[in-house]
Amino acid sequence: MKKMKDMPPADRPRERLAAKGPAVLSDTELVEAIIGRGTANRDVRAIAKDICDKIRIKGIVPSYKDLQDIEGVGETKAAQIMACFELGRRHYMEKNSSRKILKPEDVLPLVDDIRAHRQEHFVCMSLNGAGELLGKRVVTVGLVNHSLVHPREVFSDAITDRAASIICAHNHPSGSLEPSSQDIQITRQLKEAGTTLGIQLLDHIIVTKDGFISLKEKGML
Repeated sequence: MKKMKDMPPADRPRERLAAKGPAVLSDTELVEAIIGRGTANRDVRAIAKDICDKIRIKGIVPSYKDLQDIEGVGETKAAQIMACFELGRRHYMEKNSSRKILKPEDVLPLVDDIRAHRQEHFVCMSLNGAGELLGKRVVTVGLVNHSLVHPREVFSDAITDRAASIICAHNHPSGSLEPSSQDIQITRQLKEAGTTLGIQLLDHIIVTKDGFISLKEKGML
């Protein structure tokens, strides 16, 4: 891979963005434009490729720690990437999405990316008073067979969103759709916390590669 310093100035991402707009840049070039430079040991192009690979493999926005695990990504670069994702979420997703969640089946396209993961991913979706999606975030990534979740992490972004309600979902890597005792316990805790905060927990959905269940429909919420 040719290093950035060896590329003609007109072919570099920031110059191309200025001349033709961001739509002409590849994902990797967009990351190159964001982080700007590499380190003494790694060129910016190699770092940007690893960041994009991490995004594709995770299928979700990588965490701050995920990004820092990449060689050449320190606090500054990790913060730049996370800030860009959050800015896009606030000013694009929230203003351009009118997706309504009216039944459990409406949630499935939003959690399709976690169904086949080998670790549990716990996702929270914030909704406004009309049942429209405000935001979706992965709250925790657990071990092979469980994910530790605290109401504080679940509701923190929902409060920022000024959400009226939330829907939670997580995957079972085992393939079993049977709720565990921990699933039932955290659902009750989230319901109680939501009542206190004035943000209703509408449902908790468990998904696998082959199916899903709604704890609300099962009478467990």
